[in-house]
Amino acid sequence: MSSGPELISPRSQRVSAARRLARRSFRGKERLFLAEGPQAVREAAAHRVGAEPALVELFATVDAAERYADIVGAARDAGARVHLAADDVIADISTTVTPQGLVGTCRFLDTPFEDILTAEPKLVAVLAHVRDPGNAGTVLRCADAAGADAVVLTDASVDLYNPKCVRASVGSLFHLPVAVGVPVERAVQGLRDAGVRVLAADGAGEDDLDDELDKGTMGGPTAWVFGNEAWGLPAETRALADAVVRVPIHGKAESLNLATAAAVCLYASARAQRARRARS
Repeated sequence: MSSGPELISPRSQRVSAARRLARRSFRGKERLFLAEGPQAVREAAAHRVGAEPALVELFATVDAAERYADIVGAARDAGARVHLAADDVIADISTTVTPQGLVGTCRFLDTPFEDILTAEPKLVAVLAHVRDPGNAGTVLRCADAAGADAVVLTDASVDLYNPKCVRASVGSLFHLPVAVGVPVERAVQGLRDAGVRVLAADGAGEDDLDDELDKGTMGGPTAWVFGNEAWGLPAETRALADAVVRVPIHGKAESLNLATAAAVCLYASARAQRARRARS
């Protein structure tokens, strides 16, 4: 490994191309996005998009390359171009205030919605009108942790490849299929046609999550629809669902934030599904 940085100037053509990936229009044109930090880069190096490696290029400071030598080695083994870079180069590419020294460029990896339906999913998170990228990434991480089979981002939701969304997923976007740009009506109808019960999560829902669990209605294939952080789900979206379910508030809190509510709902379904499988 070289003892000094290979990319001296932030004006390098490769650095400029990577820096432009912070903009959605350029990401869409190149079908590439940024993954920052050791966890995201590690997952990218291990993932493939069809026959191609997800990780295309890796920029690393000398210190980070030494600290995360295993990740740099995995990137090289995956076929990614690895560049040692000065700290100011990494700072120029990074979208974080305190870069961790590793920034990768990755191929788009979203999955066609039809492929998700064909796989007969048992647990799906649908993000409808979710505009905050941090929230979207965190819900994706929750879905991954709960063992969901897929995530669907509707056409009214944030860009999956927004750098903040990628960071908030902490590598989970590499773990499960994610469909993007699906109209909410198509998402709901497609899932229902695939035998999935569609539940809208809403603080003003007619049905209580605890009651649903007690009645034993949560053990089948389920999709949860989560709405906007500020104003929830519009009436027309709630009307599409098989039921509108609220997470009960047993204390004095006014409400739960989106990611917390999503975690509660997804884990409730996952537990009910495991219990049903154990009985069968």
